[in-house]
Amino acid sequence: MPDENKHWHVYIVHCSNNTFYTGITNDLARRLSEHQTSQGSKYTRSFKPTKILWQEPHPDRSSALKREAQIKRWTRAQKEAFLRTAHASVRTL
Repeated sequence: MPDENKHWHVYIVHCSNNTFYTGITNDLARRLSEHQTSQGSKYTRSFKPTKILWQEPHPDRSSALKREAQIKRWTRAQKEAFLRTAHASVRTL
C-alpha cells in the first residue's frame, strides 16, 4: 500500500540526447534509479538521464500531474528560461 504521507515530486532531467524529460513520482530516488537502469519510461530507456536539473514537491498526485502537464506544454526555450531562474541545484546521476 502506498504511503499516503509521501509528497509527490515533479522533476526535470537532462537526457543524453540533449533533451529534457519531465515526470512525476512519490519516490524521487527510486524513480531516478529506474530511469538509470532502463526500468523507467520508454523515452529514458533510449536516452538515459545524465543530470537532475530541478524538482518540486507537491502535496498530492493531482497537483503534481497538473504541474507536469503545464511544464510539458512549454517550449524548450521556456524550459531553459525556467531552469535558469529556478536556482535548482544540479547533480550528476
